[in-house]
Amino acid sequence: MKLRDFILRRILLAIPVVFGVLTMTWFLSYVVGDPLSMYITERTPDAAIPGIIKSHGFDQPLYVQYFLYLRNLLSGDWGVSTSEASDMPVLQVISLRFPATIELAMVAMVFAVVLGIPLGILSATKKDRPIDHVTRVFSLAGVSMPIFWFGLLLKYVFYFQLSVHGLPALPGDYRYDITLWHNLVGDQGYVPITNFMLIDTLLFYHSPVLWWDAILHLTMPGFCLGYLTLAIITRMMRSSMLEVLKEDYITLARSKGLRERVVIYKHALRNALIPTVTVIGLAFGGLLSGAVLTETIFSWPGLGRWAVRAILNSDIAAINGFTLLVALIYVTANLIVDLVYGILDPRIRFG
Repeated sequence: MKLRDFILRRILLAIPVVFGVLTMTWFLSYVVGDPLSMYITERTPDAAIPGIIKSHGFDQPLYVQYFLYLRNLLSGDWGVSTSEASDMPVLQVISLRFPATIELAMVAMVFAVVLGIPLGILSATKKDRPIDHVTRVFSLAGVSMPIFWFGLLLKYVFYFQLSVHGLPALPGDYRYDITLWHNLVGDQGYVPITNFMLIDTLLFYHSPVLWWDAILHLTMPGFCLGYLTLAIITRMMRSSMLEVLKEDYITLARSKGLRERVVIYKHALRNALIPTVTVIGLAFGGLLSGAVLTETIFSWPGLGRWAVRAILNSDIAAINGFTLLVALIYVTANLIVDLVYGILDPRIRFG
């Protein structure tokens, strides 16, 4: 099968998944709340309510409302979120908050992959040696530790304790230092261009100081979020590498007198990465869908914090929008994982 056909088939298989999520969230909105609340809030004038009901088809039969809902979604009308300070369209909220989550997820994933894969390889090649035991304890702690507790511990040690003792401390909350921005930029503070702090500070504000401030604010939440993923990647990489190293072709490569480094990185690593890629793809999808606990603990203005507020406020439009976005993210992540499978092992593509 050609790569183009392989991609097309995977996309076609993803469509029913997204359609199923759309259908479930829409019907559940009738069970747990009133779909009319997606467009009508406390600030909506009474005179405008009949027009809203008619324009969105809430006076129509249920199946008609469902198809109107699909039409609105495809046209970019995802409803109005009441979880913000002022009512905003759901797509606008997502466009404002998603970059913060992407930035945090990218930092966490880079940290997890850059450290997790080498640690897994090292642990497998040094099986039952001291470095293996240390790595296993390190990864086991990451898998077992509640992320909210770990986040609070990081804040206590690297923010509160260091500040109390007059030592340089990491920022404990938010994406940037508001006072620093006011001093360097002016009273208007940070005006988003792309809403990616690392990009805006360098390309548009041309300030290494503000860029470094953004890096510091990313450090603690990024490490907190990435530690769990790092632990999972390390354990999976170790397990996969140990299985691959038992294969006959590895024994053959060693019997030819190849150096151990060549055996590991040229012959074993490619196959050992296949199950690890699955974990990386699903973990990255989870990070992008909003690290709810991490964003709440560190007051990070991303999707996860917005989703928590939407649930507490019974914001149907925001909940539906967030659920749909999560489904799209996971479908995309799975598609990318499938493509990487086909690159790492052509037998999967042609099977």
